[in-house]
Amino acid sequence: MNERDALATLAATLPAAGDDAAVVDGLAVTTDMLHERTDFPDGTTRETAGWRAVGASLSDLAAMGADATCAVAAYAAPEFDETELSAFVRGASEVCELVDAEYVGGDLDEHSEFTVASTAVGRVEEPLRRGGASPGEAVCVTGELGRTAAALRRFAAGDAEAGNDLFRFTPRVPAGRALRGRASAAMDSSDGLARSLHQLAEASDCGFAIEWDLLPVHPAVDAVAENESDRRECAAHVGEDFELVFTTPDPDAALAAVGEVGTQATVIGEVTEGGVVADGESVPDRGYTHG
Repeated sequence: MNERDALATLAATLPAAGDDAAVVDGLAVTTDMLHERTDFPDGTTRETAGWRAVGASLSDLAAMGADATCAVAAYAAPEFDETELSAFVRGASEVCELVDAEYVGGDLDEHSEFTVASTAVGRVEEPLRRGGASPGEAVCVTGELGRTAAALRRFAAGDAEAGNDLFRFTPRVPAGRALRGRASAAMDSSDGLARSLHQLAEASDCGFAIEWDLLPVHPAVDAVAENESDRRECAAHVGEDFELVFTTPDPDAALAAVGEVGTQATVIGEVTEGGVVADGESVPDRGYTHG
């Protein structure tokens, strides 16, 4: 099975699973695993790794509209270096502080490959869900897309400073809270905008029609994209941007509420009866794959 088939199998037997986080009696919990080989390019500092690993889990809480409470991480490496370990904890703590949460520790283990398993915990009584979008509603995204694609190319070019800077993102926890009662469906864009739209379409039994020119693309993409097609690839398919993709019957109110907490949001299209298209052409279900 591929990752999505495995997740579908688990969701069929675990009723609380299936969205970005599980919510049980108002407690939201989510966990992620990142590996050096697939998630941390050469040049990624341990501080950035701590920030990004814990931030990924906090982003899942954001997608549920949850208040973030705390996070932990299991840190595994071939050997323990005091400087690297301290830097990891510093990054994990800093990203938690951005969303009024606390990094409270975790576990250590020896492993052949640097690996992080992070867990974040929050609270929400009426969570945002992936199912709930209806035709005629607006589909929106927070922030800007393509940040991670630009980072990966900076790392590949040997510009680790720029790569690390782009890799450290702000989880959209305040925006998720602001969307409670305003968004009909939501998830984070960790798998990329295109794949997120397909996942929302499946969960809500609907479709989406977006416009390429409406996508808010991060300025760093323009410095690395080879052409317009490559720019769209960076914005829609690379993934790991950790923005929120959401639908709403009242985009003016939703965007205003998100703006009040200091986050930009943009209408990129509308919910339809079926299919995922951009400028009238089918958008392939392609994005980030864990492997």
